[in-house]
Amino acid sequence: MRKVKIITAAEAANLVEDGDTLTTSGFVGSSIPEALNKAVEKRFLETGHPSNITYIYAGSQGNRDGRGGEHYAHKGLLKRFIAGHWATVPALGKMALNNEMEAYNVSQGALVQLFREIAGHRPGILTKIGMGTFIDPRNGGGKVNDVTKEDIVKLVNFEGEDYLFYPSFPINVAFIRGTYADESGNITLEKEVAPLEATSVAQATKNSDGKGIVVVQVERIVKNGTLDPRNVRIPGIYVDYVVVADPADHQQSLDWDYDPTLSGEKRAPDVAPAPLPLSAKKIIGRRGVLELEKDVVVNLGVGAPEYVASVASEEGIGDYMTLTAESGAIGGVPQGGAQFGSTRNADALIEHAYQFDFYDGGGLDFAYLGLAECDEKGNINVSRFGPKIAGCGGFINITQNSPKVFFCGTFTAGGLKVKVVDGKVVIEQEGKQKKFIKQVGQVTFNGDIALQNKQQVMYITERCVFELKADGLHLTEIAPGIDLQKDILDQMEFKPVIEGEPKLMDARLFADALMGLKED
Repeated sequence: MRKVKIITAAEAANLVEDGDTLTTSGFVGSSIPEALNKAVEKRFLETGHPSNITYIYAGSQGNRDGRGGEHYAHKGLLKRFIAGHWATVPALGKMALNNEMEAYNVSQGALVQLFREIAGHRPGILTKIGMGTFIDPRNGGGKVNDVTKEDIVKLVNFEGEDYLFYPSFPINVAFIRGTYADESGNITLEKEVAPLEATSVAQATKNSDGKGIVVVQVERIVKNGTLDPRNVRIPGIYVDYVVVADPADHQQSLDWDYDPTLSGEKRAPDVAPAPLPLSAKKIIGRRGVLELEKDVVVNLGVGAPEYVASVASEEGIGDYMTLTAESGAIGGVPQGGAQFGSTRNADALIEHAYQFDFYDGGGLDFAYLGLAECDEKGNINVSRFGPKIAGCGGFINITQNSPKVFFCGTFTAGGLKVKVVDGKVVIEQEGKQKKFIKQVGQVTFNGDIALQNKQQVMYITERCVFELKADGLHLTEIAPGIDLQKDILDQMEFKPVIEGEPKLMDARLFADALMGLKED
């Protein structure tokens, strides 16, 4: 029986050659092959090698503190960086803005799906996801800076219809995280927060002209025959080398050693959360919950959208919706921070790419996502703001085919202070940045495409609600206490459509007491 080669992290780093294409698995702070990432950085700083590599990952990998993908943030180490999400790796964003490497931000879903196409030696991904957004080659093709010239996303016509095409490419080295490896290299993932793209990346690398190298970082080596084959997600025939990491470099997430309720090993008691104090975000969350229907499948973004889940729970209707996370979790309670992508008490943990198949095909009923910038056409930008590259992540996949999309956020940003007095909203201090502007800096959600797809699109703030219609944004609701001219129209760079008197937002949104939705 074949025996896998067990090597050190430093030896694994030596496998990456100048000019190679390297991919790593992981999601934000979870399932990061940290020992391997650190070793590559150390080797480069000591020797100048490897140099000019292409580094690719799908979901953001890091915690804004130099770990994860930021180990690669050195001039000369990277020739090119391709990622779905950038928010947790600002050092790489700085390199891109300084034109120190070629850089792309493309759909997270397309990247994880592309790994499967590479594995099967198929030409690439053909998709409509991203049409009309900044990923569309007619709008920049996901290029982040001036030195990035090659089109890695192409516009093609197939049987009379336009699509985006992501061509396949070979992968030289893959660094993947697992839990246990047996002596033959079979890898289980039972302590990880999700299987993510581990299987697809291993297959894609192994099948890249027969020369790809797969290295898996694990917690421990165990005897052959002791692993449950149902838990083996990366068969030993895909694995070239195994590295046993120090515990400090093998945390479940970058801010937590291990939580069995995130891996599915244990289940935490279901405890009703204490009601949140009334705030702008809670008002937004409450208004979002008013749209809820029973037995809907939902994706929630971070920030204000998270309050939808909190409000639903405190109102006793949390079971109306099944929450999903793009990492592959279905059911349970999605987590935030470095643990974003993990879910407590999940009902199922499927592979990253299959979750996006479900999203792309319109499997979601509702999507509640952030509202950073919005223009008069209903376009949304959440991916780039001047010198800050947040990245689109799975936003485009989630929003493009969900029948009902709710963008949730405060009306302005940067110092906004809001309070409620006697059921009326009082703007104590207006935010410095307008969010409703003439034209968004980058199109992450295309309002015209949404209208073509006959989606219901709503924009929910603490002081008013808009709906997208064929002639633009319609102001449909206004909060009690809000002055239409001073608090809304003067804080916008365009005038929305107003048909008659806007409806007053539900008074229950602005009271400390529960809204009583369970009795409705």
